[in-house]
Amino acid sequence: MQISGRCYCGEMRFAFDGEPQRALQCYCRECQYISGGNPNAAMVLPKSGFKLLSGEPKTFARSDLASPRTRWFCPTCGTSLATLSPRFPESIIMKVGTFDDPSVFKPQVAQYLKDQQPFHHVDAALEQHQSVPGA
Repeated sequence: MQISGRCYCGEMRFAFDGEPQRALQCYCRECQYISGGNPNAAMVLPKSGFKLLSGEPKTFARSDLASPRTRWFCPTCGTSLATLSPRFPESIIMKVGTFDDPSVFKPQVAQYLKDQQPFHHVDAALEQHQSVPGA
């Protein structure tokens, strides 16, 4: 699968060529902060097929956590682009809203439903987990 994308202002551009590892909707409280209240729609991609074509992301990792995730965002417009997780060092978790064609996203899993808000709606056809799959 080939995926291209960018931030809102276009300064940050990326491309991916390969097979996604997972397509998910994450309802955890952390993702709600990052997304502005909704679940995070994301695809887990192998880093080996990912290329940053332009721009340099600003990063953020919480200093109060033992094993924090690192967030990438555009330094100009603030678009949240990706997450790097210590649990998956060979992968990059890309925000579907940054894809040039977000219709390639076919979610397989809804996770962290224990943090779901009353206004969130989960497709009953998705594999569902109260935390992360396998936990």
